[in-house]
Amino acid sequence: IKEYSYDKVQAIARAASGKDERTESFAKILTDFTETLSDEEKEKKFLLKFYYGKVKKEAVRRVMLDEKVRLDGRKMEDVRDIWSEIGYLPTTHGSAVFTRGETQSLTTVTLGTKLDQQTIDGAIFEGTQRFLLHYNFPSFSTGEANPNRGVGRREVGHGNLALRALKKVIPADFPYTIRVVSDILESNGSSSMATVCAGSLALMDGGVPISGGVSGIAMGLITDDRGNAVILSDILGDEDHLGDMDFKVAGTAKGITACQMDIKIDGLTHDLLMKALNQAKNGREHILNEMNKTISIAASDLKPHTPRLIEFEIPKEFIGAVIGPGGKHIQELQAATNSTITIE
Repeated sequence: IKEYSYDKVQAIARAASGKDERTESFAKILTDFTETLSDEEKEKKFLLKFYYGKVKKEAVRRVMLDEKVRLDGRKMEDVRDIWSEIGYLPTTHGSAVFTRGETQSLTTVTLGTKLDQQTIDGAIFEGTQRFLLHYNFPSFSTGEANPNRGVGRREVGHGNLALRALKKVIPADFPYTIRVVSDILESNGSSSMATVCAGSLALMDGGVPISGGVSGIAMGLITDDRGNAVILSDILGDEDHLGDMDFKVAGTAKGITACQMDIKIDGLTHDLLMKALNQAKNGREHILNEMNKTISIAASDLKPHTPRLIEFEIPKEFIGAVIGPGGKHIQELQAATNSTITIE
């Protein structure tokens, strides 16, 4: 398998192709090789795929390490082309679409009252949460046709990372409950960081006065047993699969708000970690500058169709009169004004 496919795989790795074209080309090599085998050898399909995967991994990694060439032709520190737009959906309280290369997130923001807060009754935490983020990864985003069977490990993990990244910039005195929903429309690496970027844009579009735009980037790593290493900015899905690290870093212009590392080697040296963080900083700043061209500060007012919250104090002796016997007065007020009234 190595004798037949190694050079062919390296030629594809140098060709700077798109995801679909590259996938088809890699698959064709294995198909062509299988046709050269006898019927008895063809029956060992599992072994063929296993060993071809090992050859492909070694060949692609050597091109990156020795020639500093990535699968889509970028340099190691380059970020893919970015396109974004706000107000994408007309009737939401805030929306944005963010595209980086072949990864795209359509994110919406919904603002609600204190009655919409999430109640948490956990083993170590009990209370409410007023900032919620849901991440959806439908199978069509990777060209597949699988049934949606509820939330999986990916949705929970990626959603939690994006929530931690954005939660830090929400003002403590903002009275609304905020729900952010990210739908991944296409995916080729780092959809959680696309969620962070799209979520930041959607919050500003909705008039949520966040303290600064938040951008995120996924860093990769390729190493060998001779001590050589290259760090990749804004990794593709294939670079994540074939590489040694997926290090996601999100933050504002002032600093990091969240990070998460998946690693397949024993560990990182201090120098490699510092290099990865500094390269991530440059990438985050570039992405944030591109986002700022779309919107750089939060809208001065909420959307016209967003529910309005008005707060004022009532002297304690009048609270009973407002509520009325059995809640009669407050229910009449809510019916007459088509509003929701909560008294704390």
